[in-house]
Amino acid sequence: MDRVFSGIQPTGELHIGNWLGAVKNWVALQDQYECLYCAVDLHVLTAKYDPAALAGRTREMLVSLMAAGLDPERSIIFAQSHVPEHTRLMWFFTHVTGVGELERMTQFKDKSQRMERVPAGLLMYPVLQAADILLYRANRVPVGEDQVQHLELSREIARAWNAEFSAEAPFLPEPQALLTPARRIMGLDGEAKMSKSLGNTIGIFDSAEQIWEKLRPAKTDPARQTKKDPGTPELCNLFTLHRHFSSAETVQTVDRNCRTAGWGCIDCKRVLSESINSEFAPIRARGEALRADPAQVDRAIARGAERARAIALDTMAGVERRMGFLPMTGQG
Repeated sequence: MDRVFSGIQPTGELHIGNWLGAVKNWVALQDQYECLYCAVDLHVLTAKYDPAALAGRTREMLVSLMAAGLDPERSIIFAQSHVPEHTRLMWFFTHVTGVGELERMTQFKDKSQRMERVPAGLLMYPVLQAADILLYRANRVPVGEDQVQHLELSREIARAWNAEFSAEAPFLPEPQALLTPARRIMGLDGEAKMSKSLGNTIGIFDSAEQIWEKLRPAKTDPARQTKKDPGTPELCNLFTLHRHFSSAETVQTVDRNCRTAGWGCIDCKRVLSESINSEFAPIRARGEALRADPAQVDRAIARGAERARAIALDTMAGVERRMGFLPMTGQG
């Protein structure tokens, strides 16, 4: 069976951008592949963060993923820092990765230009990302469009490492992208990608009241200045969300009423609010149940790390042997 790996930074609550752009797809992939999913807490070191909040946020992210439908019995769910081989393999990969390749990465160029002092970790971020994937010899990676360049670097690193150390029988796979169906989710402001830092999101654990309060001022088709003005649904960001959260019948109703001014934008928002709440209500209930049983959560996280590390140690034994390192007693 093909193996899937993906991760998410524990920098804030799960929101509908995460859900549509990644997590909903991860849940579905459990039925098709051997899956590993983790909270990539080591990646937060590429920017300023609050050390006092990191452990709690990492744990809450793992709880959120389980509540969203990732099953510890069907997938390996863990914290990245609980498997130290991630950073060990990253260091080995620096041998086959050029600085120029890293400096050309779009995210590095964009973020570094806004920094007075650029941390080395920001440059090395894609190498750690490659190690995350290749440590488990994952050959499938669900990604959004903005991560395709980083995945291509992972493929190049695997190719270069195999050419130097495992040319006759490539040991590391060149992972293939599984593009998520929802490629880019715009925020409620309709101006930028959905982001917690921009305050343009809806959290998947928000109550029905909170969902409505956030949707009510959301930007819609600018042509609809009054309820009597007809609109063009394709120009409305909320219509895109209807397509993800509402039934086909409801989407048709929204389309018709928008074009004919059959209702106002506030009516459209109320229906969308109900659709979003309906999808997330079971997730909120599972989240409450998990938080009420911390021992169960701790066991699941520990077991996930144990299962992940078993694969990681096997990979590292193969990597170190091919690179000529003295094996530790007990390693193959």
